[in-house]
Amino acid sequence: MALDLSNTLVVGISATALFDLGEADKLFQAQLKMDVEKAVVEYRRYMLEREHEPLLDGTGMPLVKALLELNQFQEHQKNESPLVEVVVMSRNSPETGVRVFNNIRKLGLKISRYAFTGGESVADYIEAFDVDLFLTTNLKDAQKVMDAGKCAVALLKEPPQEVEQLPSDQVRIAFDGDAVLFDESSELIYKSKGLDEFQLNEDMQQHVPMLEGPYASFLQKLAKLQSRLPFGVEMSPVRLAIVTARSAPAEMRVINTLRHWGVYVNEVFFLGGLNKAAILKAFKPHIFFDDQDLHIENASKVVPAGKVPYKSSSLLNQKKSNTST
Repeated sequence: MALDLSNTLVVGISATALFDLGEADKLFQAQLKMDVEKAVVEYRRYMLEREHEPLLDGTGMPLVKALLELNQFQEHQKNESPLVEVVVMSRNSPETGVRVFNNIRKLGLKISRYAFTGGESVADYIEAFDVDLFLTTNLKDAQKVMDAGKCAVALLKEPPQEVEQLPSDQVRIAFDGDAVLFDESSELIYKSKGLDEFQLNEDMQQHVPMLEGPYASFLQKLAKLQSRLPFGVEMSPVRLAIVTARSAPAEMRVINTLRHWGVYVNEVFFLGGLNKAAILKAFKPHIFFDDQDLHIENASKVVPAGKVPYKSSSLLNQKKSNTST
């Protein structure tokens, strides 16, 4: 009988998001500009020579470690599906991936599922592994997953230079609101008509739930995970926050939308233009998701952060292009 993961939070993560493979990638990219075949050969040689050497943590490692710790509560639910599963999904070949396997074993990470595709995109295997969230450093894979709409996806920034001590007894995840948890319609009003029209629209529609954005299903899966843990949501080790540039009178629509979805968020910060990085540094999330470059660049200096790409067909892509020109 196939394993039912409908109640399990499944996170797919690339090897370059789990570990710092920047040096190997730079070697490959440098060779790739001159000779594709030579680049592959040199990369293989480099990885084989170092397959027993340790790797530094990548941006996604704090989240993976924290999520896997939740499985200690699985003892109370022995006949149910796992609470959390992590799948390493890599463009490495199985042979060049040995260094990744060795480091996972040394760290004692309880990961048993892998997809090593030998240079091919891993995006085609997202649905086969029932992935709810995919973390990667590969722009093409991130865009392909976003356009397919199969799961939440983020393009991870480099690890923060000054790493704060993150909570070891909790999983802390922070989200932006518009175009991340919620659909992009409100943000489009702000981009095209300005702040006053945006606030007027949100105030008038405060009792009208927003449509789901690319991370809504992931948030709802986290809520399902909270319900399976032996704690009330207020005391749950899964702690969720929304960090948004919204302010009054645009705040009530967020609260009412979450109520409509039936999800519980521990903390909400309506910043009204204040720097998100300062709030995030205080909250100490294992990861923060945002769609805007400015917020992500600032946040990634102090906390692990991932950019949520827009769909290729998104009107926000057009707005971004018009702004840049």
